[in-house]
Amino acid sequence: MDLARALGWLPPAAFRTAPRAKAGAIAVFHDPAYLDALQAAEAEGAVSDAVRARHGIGTLACPVFPEVWRRPATSAGGMMLAAELVARGGVAYVPAGGTHHALRDRASGFCYLNDPVLAMLTLRRMGVGRIAYVDLDAHHGDGVEVAFAGDPATLLISVHEEGRWPFTGWLEDDGGGNAFNLPVPRGLNDDEFALVRDALILPRVHAFRPEAIVLQCGADALEEDPLSRLCLSNRALWDAVAAILPLAPRVIVTGGGGYNPWSVGRAWAGVWATIAGHPVPAVLPPAAQAVLRALVWPGPRGKVPPDPRLVETLADPHRGGPIRPVLRDRLARLAAR
Repeated sequence: MDLARALGWLPPAAFRTAPRAKAGAIAVFHDPAYLDALQAAEAEGAVSDAVRARHGIGTLACPVFPEVWRRPATSAGGMMLAAELVARGGVAYVPAGGTHHALRDRASGFCYLNDPVLAMLTLRRMGVGRIAYVDLDAHHGDGVEVAFAGDPATLLISVHEEGRWPFTGWLEDDGGGNAFNLPVPRGLNDDEFALVRDALILPRVHAFRPEAIVLQCGADALEEDPLSRLCLSNRALWDAVAAILPLAPRVIVTGGGGYNPWSVGRAWAGVWATIAGHPVPAVLPPAAQAVLRALVWPGPRGKVPPDPRLVETLADPHRGGPIRPVLRDRLARLAAR
């Protein structure tokens, strides 16, 4: 958001502050007892062993932190507001959304509330019937699949790295008949991803004729991310967004995973440029570079990005490569369904 503002892309008329969703509204999907436990965890700063075992709060993947209720409740509020805003048509972008691992009564994979599910249920409440959920995160969108398994009015597509947590979303997993899961091999490149887009995502979504699409754009499939072994450029994400937007009259685009702040900020600012029609400059102006230079990340690559392009530019170079037979085979098997 700071990067988009520094580029002049985010005027006040294009921005809404996300409200914090109330527990009663979130209970349309999540178990009230789980919501009580989450609020108590924030108030007390800790959880009991019983709560940890029952609800997954207070683990290494879902730790207790000072805003453990307020932060996900605000993300959920933003997604539910987005669904209301696009109910009559349009596109909304919620970069803080995309927490696709949370289950009805359990935190999972850094996700405490499943805001894509809450947005989709809000769309249904607003009278929207057929919804396509497309997940481009490096990790399988397991929580959304569980929530809508077997629902004929929902299409689920997830493209994710094979052998990566949560170790679900196998090629044969059809989610009760309405899910298409494509585990992709390590090193997935832009040319392979373009084939996935054109051979799987676009034809399946087009044939489904959705009234709305929820598109999860996790940035952890990018080459710089430390938690996956995929090799995409941010242009690959932007091209996918541009191709998917025309396929439904209502679209909600979210963020998701992403663990390198420079690649995340650049990718998601570019997603907004794609949605709003802003040209991406070849070299970032000083104000935008200052946003990226101010980032601090005590991660595996240190506090300063080793590549100056991560602060001087927005668009990655094309990261193409050969299309491997294993990917062609998996796409053919999905096409035969």
